[in-house]
Amino acid sequence: MLHRLLQAWQDRRERRQLARHAIPDALWALTLARYPFIARRSSADLSTLRRLSSLFLARKEFHGAGGFEVSDEVAVAVAAQACLPVLALGLEVYDGFVGIVMHESQVRATREFMDEDGVVHHYEEELAGEAMEGGPLMLAWSELQPDPALGAGPVYNVVIHEFAHVLDMSNGAIDGIPALPSAEATQAWIEVIDPAWEQFCERVEAGEDTLIDPYGVESVDEFFAVASEAFFVEAVRMRQEHPALYALFTSYYRQDPAAG
Repeated sequence: MLHRLLQAWQDRRERRQLARHAIPDALWALTLARYPFIARRSSADLSTLRRLSSLFLARKEFHGAGGFEVSDEVAVAVAAQACLPVLALGLEVYDGFVGIVMHESQVRATREFMDEDGVVHHYEEELAGEAMEGGPLMLAWSELQPDPALGAGPVYNVVIHEFAHVLDMSNGAIDGIPALPSAEATQAWIEVIDPAWEQFCERVEAGEDTLIDPYGVESVDEFFAVASEAFFVEAVRMRQEHPALYALFTSYYRQDPAAG
């Protein structure tokens, strides 16, 4: 009885959120036109994605930095791309944070690290986006603009990249391993992604052109993020070039974007 009452309350809450944050037809059409890799999905996928995007908008708080105005166009562009990876996983995996900070363009951040001798080094880094445990998540609107050269080089999608990091953090560590159902599943993941990363690093170091962004050589967690970009944006090429990794991601994300 209690379970039914709770479910009924959740259903009413969701209906209110969907009504309050419904995405207008014209704005949804604009978003699909801007991001063809989304528009290629089946009508059933697009219906689910639109629903999840509305719920995402209801549950997340957008903030513009430095006077940047977060318009409906900006918010829906983020929501649609952020929800694509969790189309079958559900929005609950994003419950660990609320805030999304939008900048007009890339942000220069001061970093520091300590070397093996204990010496602290400082440097500056240009950020297109950044995901932190507990949030907020930062994105630069300039980096969300469609690339006219898409298909001519490595895949680049900062929204999918940063939200892949959010999924990575769901197991309590940023290690290229998202939350998986068992120790056996985790071991099976490692047995695929580690050699895939090592082979990828060898290709990049040899100067080969790669579908996956060469930034993935930084670490296996960055490799998971950039490989996720390729999985969703250039699925057919990803399946052709990295079949084992594609199969691993198909199992985890519970999607087969190359199938249409």
